Amino acid sequence: MPETVAIDDKKDEGAAAPKESRSIVLSGFGGLKMLKVQKKPESKPGDGEVAIRVKACGLNFLDLMVRQGVLDSPPKTPVTMGFECSGEVEAVGENTPGIAIGDHVIAFTDYGAWGELVVASARYVFKMPSNMSYQDAAALPMNYLAAHIMLFDISNLQKGMSVFAQNIGGGVGHAITQLCKTVEDVTLYGTASAHKHDVIKNNVTHVIDKSGDYIQEVRKLAPDGVDIVLDCICGEDTNKGISLLKPMGKYVLYGSSSIITGETKSFFSFAKSWWQVDKVSPIKLYDENKTVSGFQLRHLAFQQGRDQVIRATMNKLFQLYSQGKIQPVVDSTWAFEDVADAMQRMHDRKNIGKIILDPAMEPKPKVVTNAEATPGQEETNEEKPEVDEHKEQPAVNGQ
Repeated sequence: MPETVAIDDKKDEGAAAPKESRSIVLSGFGGLKMLKVQKKPESKPGDGEVAIRVKACGLNFLDLMVRQGVLDSPPKTPVTMGFECSGEVEAVGENTPGIAIGDHVIAFTDYGAWGELVVASARYVFKMPSNMSYQDAAALPMNYLAAHIMLFDISNLQKGMSVFAQNIGGGVGHAITQLCKTVEDVTLYGTASAHKHDVIKNNVTHVIDKSGDYIQEVRKLAPDGVDIVLDCICGEDTNKGISLLKPMGKYVLYGSSSIITGETKSFFSFAKSWWQVDKVSPIKLYDENKTVSGFQLRHLAFQQGRDQVIRATMNKLFQLYSQGKIQPVVDSTWAFEDVADAMQRMHDRKNIGKIILDPAMEPKPKVVTNAEATPGQEETNEEKPEVDEHKEQPAVNGQ
């Protein structure tokens, strides 16, 4: 369980103490122990900003990469973690048209989303549909924005096409399966760990064990190849994915999970991931009529300034949600203090769908070992069932 730290700021004698709230802070790059729940003074929204009282936060594989420091441009630590949250608007700054105190909203942020109070740019704050729960809202931005833009803007998914996607049982994977079903006669091939097959098999045309030779399996089912390949692994899987494309097929790389092997950064895994990627020859792509592309949602939004693309896509997703055509799948919900366990669950690829962090949720009781027990404490080594403790909590009236 991350250590809870209160930041003791010196205040002028007689001055009112500023209101404090909790957030999940990465104190430095490394293992799970680098995550800490801290209390610190709340910020007020500035020009073009909105303050949100957070009800739910989304956990993504990208957060594991941030913690280990394996990004190309890692943030300076300490930094408040998280890229997406949902909640109620508590205060607004100047120049925030269309957003009012009390609105139920989603915020997409460049770090800083894992807190009880989050100040976000109004450009990336979106009003929730009236029938959307806070958990669904927190599960939407990173996963469904990525899936929708890759399938429709980059790959131009159309009737009768075929798609191959890696790790179809995770958050982005579920978004891909649901969005593919919005187009008629799409064939979807997806890899997943064996223990996820029963849960997702009805949503995928062909689910394939990721530990086996998925290339051979796909070629048996689709000898001519597929129209679209969505790859979040990289490394040697990049070359395999490109080889599966039909003429005029499109390969999209949107992650590099192969570099995450242990709890901390592995320079060997990092280097191996890129060494295994063959040089892409433009002449070969020309001869084979194939397209290779990449997609990085955060860069598109916050470094390349495509907030209008993000907003237009979010509006499409809201419409699909209200029509019942998409529905985020929540794997489990965790307290802020249990974020390390939540991350470990994702690291072990156990999650089926989205992992949510709830700032109002009580942390699970700490297990006291025989060595740690003191007089008057009950000694126990029993572990409580993980799934039962962190089931998704039912939403009531969108709350």
